[in-house]
Amino acid sequence: MPKMKTHSSLKGRFKITGTGKVTRYSSHKNHLLSHKSKRAKRNLKADHLMAPGDVKRLAQGLKQLK
Repeated sequence: MPKMKTHSSLKGRFKITGTGKVTRYSSHKNHLLSHKSKRAKRNLKADHLMAPGDVKRLAQGLKQLK
């Protein structure tokens, strides 16, 4: 049986931490930023942890990123 391949679009969108948690990047920070405050833009820089229920759905596509 061949190896399971990682879903290509998931490679750049999610990262697995050393403890096994999945981080994602913030949305709403690519364009239309002129009306957002500095504080809002600064808070969008941070990575966010995925909810446990969402991680289950991603597990199949992220098998090779571990």
